[in-house]
Amino acid sequence: MFTGSIVAIVTPFNANGSINFEKLTELLEWHIAEGTNGIVVCGTTGESPTLSDEEQLAIISHTVKVINKRIPVIAGAGSNNSQHSLHLSQAAEKAGADGLLLITPYYNKTNEEGLYQHFKTVAEKVNIPIILYNVPSRTNMNIPINVLKRLAELKNIVAIKEASGNLDYVLKVAKEVPSLIILSGNDSQVIPILSLGGLGVISVFANVFPNAMVEMCAKYAKGELREAMTLQVKYANFIEALFIETNPIPVKEAMNLQGMNVGAYRLPLWEMSEKNKAILVEELNKCK
Repeated sequence: MFTGSIVAIVTPFNANGSINFEKLTELLEWHIAEGTNGIVVCGTTGESPTLSDEEQLAIISHTVKVINKRIPVIAGAGSNNSQHSLHLSQAAEKAGADGLLLITPYYNKTNEEGLYQHFKTVAEKVNIPIILYNVPSRTNMNIPINVLKRLAELKNIVAIKEASGNLDYVLKVAKEVPSLIILSGNDSQVIPILSLGGLGVISVFANVFPNAMVEMCAKYAKGELREAMTLQVKYANFIEALFIETNPIPVKEAMNLQGMNVGAYRLPLWEMSEKNKAILVEELNKCK
């Protein structure tokens, strides 16, 4: 279920800051047409920290309805409050999500046993598959391998979105927790992570060039390694520009520059600096 190019889709907003469901429908249908293999809604790229529970569940329900089982819909339901994460996860399952993306607790960081119990609390009370999200740059917490081994024994924890940037860690996961599907959480490391046994990516870049990421993953899966690496290198500078400021500021800017009209951001996110926007525009134009 969790393979290939899975887009971490942006949340489009109207001029008044409300969710633009019409635009969301348009984006979802475009991803289907472009061959995208899965959709993550209400993740970091979807500005989940600024969404109310009601908005988050409305987005999940809308996406499930539009996609209509054509590809998997994965709902971001993570929180640093275990009971809140459980509430969101159960509601997402009820809304028809095919899987959950759960981040490690942030700010009120815990110890190893607390980390295990946090995820276990959700896993034991939902029936859909769970992808763990390891992104220490945002949480200042890395999932220890010994904890990952224990979590992988829970029946519905099936994958990890690996965004530590540490390929040695990815190698340890592949070697010591082989039951877990590994998905790259960094667009800049798709091919390296696939080479270590990963099966796909949860991608920001795919918001702008979905077919390119689909093609990159598909070529690697077919053994066309040089062609896959050529695509990774081709888009490397643009991918770097997508993270020149906090995600999803640059990717929304790039989408708007492409005429997608996904709207602005919710505070505390703000418009790009003119200097960084110029870099983004330059690299975007090179991709056309």
